[in-house]
Amino acid sequence: MIRIDALWLATVPIDMRMGPERLLARVVQVFCSAQAHHGYVFANARGNRMKLLLHDGVGMWCAARRLNQGGFEWPRGGADMSASIADVRRELIVFTRSCAEVSL
Repeated sequence: MIRIDALWLATVPIDMRMGPERLLARVVQVFCSAQAHHGYVFANARGNRMKLLLHDGVGMWCAARRLNQGGFEWPRGGADMSASIADVRRELIVFTRSCAEVSL
């Protein structure tokens, strides 16, 4: 089981062609370092793709999710930020459960 103590949501869309190294560089640019057991969640401008970069204490994990229809409700700042974050949390619960069901 991978422990996640905190999730950080990027409010600025990113290029989904970014791999784990470039995503990590973005995290370091914003936070100065990646913290162990913290997850960093990114989305594209359309809101139909999401990437999770996770530091498990030893290394980095990168998971991706793409929706064929619809999109993720992503916070973009402003007054309704807490409602948007609640929507993203619900979607992340489904996303992380589906990732956890994959056996390696």
